[in-house]
This record gives sequence, C-alpha cells and structure tokens, in this order.
Amino acid sequence: MIEQFFQDPRFLAQIVETMRDGLMVVDAEGNILFFNKAAEEITGYRKDEVIGKQCTMLDSDTCVVLTDSGVQKSCDLFKTGAVCNKKCRIRSSDGRAVYLLKNAVVLKDSDETVVGAVETMTDITSLYMKELEIEELKQELRQEYWFMGLLGKSPAMTKLYEQIRNAAMSEAPVLICGESGSGKNLVANAIHKLSRRKDGPFITMNCASLNDHLLESELFGHRKGSFTGAVNDRIGRFEAANDGSIFLDEIGDMPMLMQAKLLRVLEEKVVERVGDHRPIPVNIRLISATNKDLHGLVPDKFREDLFYRVNSIFINVPPLRERVEDVPIIAFHYLKKIAIVNNKDIRRISPQAVEVIKNYSWPGNVRQLINALEHSAITCKGDTIEVSDLPDYVFVNKKEETNGNQQGDPEDNIKSALAMFKGNKTLTAKHLGISRVTLWKRLKELKLD
Repeated sequence: MIEQFFQDPRFLAQIVETMRDGLMVVDAEGNILFFNKAAEEITGYRKDEVIGKQCTMLDSDTCVVLTDSGVQKSCDLFKTGAVCNKKCRIRSSDGRAVYLLKNAVVLKDSDETVVGAVETMTDITSLYMKELEIEELKQELRQEYWFMGLLGKSPAMTKLYEQIRNAAMSEAPVLICGESGSGKNLVANAIHKLSRRKDGPFITMNCASLNDHLLESELFGHRKGSFTGAVNDRIGRFEAANDGSIFLDEIGDMPMLMQAKLLRVLEEKVVERVGDHRPIPVNIRLISATNKDLHGLVPDKFREDLFYRVNSIFINVPPLRERVEDVPIIAFHYLKKIAIVNNKDIRRISPQAVEVIKNYSWPGNVRQLINALEHSAITCKGDTIEVSDLPDYVFVNKKEETNGNQQGDPEDNIKSALAMFKGNKTLTAKHLGISRVTLWKRLKELKLD
C-alpha cells in the first residue's frame, strides 16, 4: 500500500513540506524552481517571492569572490558537483544575518548533463551565536585572568607568570615542581612558546609510563633488529625535539640506569639509538617536571649530579588551595565548556555552591575541580549549579581538618554552616564532617532550631 503513495507526486510533496531542513531546487542558471516551507521559515521569503528568481538573492557569503574588478557573485557548486556541511551566512527578507549549514548536489539527466541542483539548509544561528558568546568570554578571560593557557589573578599566579617569562628568556634546563593536576604541563608549554625556540618542536614524554628498555627506545630511538619487535629504524624523542624543547614529565620516576644515560646526553649533547653506536648531535632545551620532592630522593632514588643538571631554573606551581580567589574564575571558565559538551544550558554557579568549592582543599587541584564540575553538570536540572548538584566529597572541609579540626566556637560553626546551606541539615552535616544524627543531637544540645 505504501508503495502506491511513493508513486504519487503529492505524497512526495507532503514529505518535503514536513522537513525541518530547508530545501531549495535551482536550474543550471541558478534560478529557484522549488522552495519548501522550512526554507520559507528560515529565510523569511515566501515561495512566490523567490520562485523564478536567482538564488543569489539570498546573498550567501559563499557565493562572493574577490576579483581585480571588485566583489563578484560566483557559485562553485556546478564546478565541484557537491557541497558538504559548509557553514555560510545569508540575509533574511528583513535583513537579519542567518547562519546555515549547507549541503548541495548537482542534478544530471540521462546524458550526464547538469540540469540543476538541490540544496538543503539547516539553521545554526543559535549555535553560532553561542560560539561567539563563548569566544567573547574567552577574550575577556584572556585580558584579565589568562596567561598562556593558565588561569588566575592571585598573587601566587602573578609570581608564577613572572617566573615563566624569566625562564623563557634563558636556555638553561627548567625543573617544574607541583602537585598532580596543578598544570605543570601548561607551564612547560608556556615556557616553550615564549622562548626563542617557539618555532621548533615541543616534544613530551611521561617518564613513569614505561620500563627501562622501552623508555630508552622512546627517548633515544632504536635501529631495526636491535630487539624483538624493532622491525624498523625509529628516531627517539630527543631527535624529534631537535632545535626545540623536550618536556620530561614525572622525571622523579625515571629509573636510575636511564638517569645515567640522560645525564650523558645533557652533557655531551648527543644521543645513541638502541643497537647503534653512532652519536647523533641534538640541540634541545630540557624542561622537566615532578610531583615529588626530588631533593629528598637524592641519592637513593635520584642521582645527585643529574639533580643539579636539571635544576638550573626551579619553578613551583602553587596548588589550588593556596589560590582560593582563582577557584571561581577557573570554575566558570570550564563550566561553559562542560555545558556545551553535555548539551546543557547551564549559565552560572549559585553563590552558596561557590562558597563550598572555595572552602574545599582540592587535593587533585584543577583536574579534580573539572571532574567535580562535570559531575555537577550531569546532575544539574536547571541553568544554575546548586549546592545539591556538587559531589559529596566537597562537603568535607579538608582545609579545617588539616589545621587540626575546626577552629572557633562550635555553635558559630553550626550556625554559619546552616546559613550557607539555607537550613539543609544533610548538606550542613556533610560540610561539618559529621553524621545527620550527630548534627541533630548538637542542635538539640545548643537549643538551635
């Protein structure tokens, strides 16, 4: 039965008219032959206004080319035969800019002669405007709080930015220390991009990810047949970083045998591939990072001579708990990205939720904060991250625990916590690090309702 409907041209017309995407058919000269209802809604033009007119009346920016004689209209569709997922801008009937995602293909007759083209248009104006809004936000952040991928305006971060600038002016090896998730890789990348080697390669390697043998092959390369699985010659990361910078992350986990070989490379500025004794000159700038006390590892787990070789310039990345004023800036920045990825219209974080995340110590630093925001974005039901959307662990006040339990009057602590969470006893108990029953007992003892 349905096959009969497909044979009826009226049935096909009904399908085309119910499409949410605009559909336009033109002849080989670009005259509009067909315009569906969605195309009318997107462009603002009625069918009777466009049928028989040139498609250039839509004023698409993809149809404009610059020539010696000035701006001219041109269409590449009949030359290329198809357009796929191309972003463009047209002018609606009332002069508004409408942003589209365009797909088009030429139509040919039985003799393979081009007789026209069919084009679909998807309105992406709202998405485009959201992208612009995010870009504007990024620009604002860059002006006030942004430095080479790092966010913050606290005194600790201002000092870090100055250290990065100073390190970039030198060729000496840099050792970056900081807790996991604090952004040591961003610091290394910033030093490279600000240095005279910025046009050279920036090669990274995590020293904790491989054993001795594989780490040596990764860093210095190998010759074909030098070990099982070495089916081809391969250059190492030091060679790949020639005339640029190499970043060795978690250098404190590098095996002692590899430390000796690394020291030789730094002193002689040559590498030897595994299975080859031919020295290969390398011109690199070494940047290292560790989340350990490297000096405390000397001499049992880290060579003293290598320690002084990699430690010419020392930079310490402050943990998030030491720059509390930066927490809201970082949180708002990443929340925008997370909301888009999860297709959620989340615009803000409530003041109470901001206080909670500022009060938490963030042992996992920025990486953990991003993880908490991702959790909150999933649980959030509106356009604002509320206290109830935050993960449970942020209510344990680690900062106060580290200072030897909570300070001050217990009654004041409970009152301020109740005020912060608007009387919610479950959240208050989590924040104070006690059970709900214990909180209820203390409220009764203190005669607090």
